[in-house]
Amino acid sequence: MSFGGGGKKESPFRQFFLGGASGCAAACFTHPIDLVKVRMQITGEEKGAAAATAKKSGMLKTGIDVARSEGIMSLYKGLSASLLRQATYTTVRFGLYLQFKEALSRPGEKLSLWKSLACSMAAGAGGAIAGSPADVVLVRMQADGKLPLDQRRGYKNAIDGLAKIVREEGPMALTRGCIPNIYRAMLMTAGQLTSYDQAKAIILAKTDLKDGTVVHVSASVIAAFVASVITNPMDVIKTRIMNQAKTAAPGTVLYKSSLDCAVNILKHEGPLGFWKGFIPFFVRLGPHTVLTFVFFEQFSRLLNLIAK
Repeated sequence: MSFGGGGKKESPFRQFFLGGASGCAAACFTHPIDLVKVRMQITGEEKGAAAATAKKSGMLKTGIDVARSEGIMSLYKGLSASLLRQATYTTVRFGLYLQFKEALSRPGEKLSLWKSLACSMAAGAGGAIAGSPADVVLVRMQADGKLPLDQRRGYKNAIDGLAKIVREEGPMALTRGCIPNIYRAMLMTAGQLTSYDQAKAIILAKTDLKDGTVVHVSASVIAAFVASVITNPMDVIKTRIMNQAKTAAPGTVLYKSSLDCAVNILKHEGPLGFWKGFIPFFVRLGPHTVLTFVFFEQFSRLLNLIAK
């Protein structure tokens, strides 16, 4: 795959920068879909009468409801946290993946499937650890409009959110959901990068298409679908744990751990509860994956021109 420099040694700073910059650029386009996904994922946390009256809305209706009740610009709530997340999570996972890949590759040899999986999963874990604090703020800012007025956090931006969480709940609150986030990131990174490699190889072998934009976009969409299917359950668990405060508001569930959250979802919402928000998750991840790789290539070309 062209992503990663084709075996040529590159500056670690360049590799980390390209990952973060491309992720931030893609997030500017896909953030509203991500917000809708979060709103859909936290639906079902209510208990008793609240659960009975909770409306099951699709992606389009959820987006329209948010825009009507909170204003069209509310679809960009949490953008600062999203950019901070990309600047940490995507920067680290892309940079580490390229570094690991470079360390394990031999001149003239293609990296094996298992080595690629190992590189991507290890890089995903590193990215999740770096990006979890921003992820907590992002989830809360996106979910805030769904809470009653007296329970809203009202973070002004990502930095304000980080400061308030530390002040009101302690520093460890920034690690809430870190474990499911690590699992999610490992699956996500493996699903994206390894699936991209395999899909691209199959497309080139089975069709007359040449290595170019059409192949890259097609492989990215396939990779996004695979990553969405295997990642969505952990994403739902991560979102719910990150969204909760120290004590649950009346009528909502307080999860003790990732396992407790998973059992609760299975018990009260059934297996399909783990795939809540799947359509917006995929609709966001598809363009986000494609745009990330496209921006990565364009930014890489730009740096090459500047360096000349």
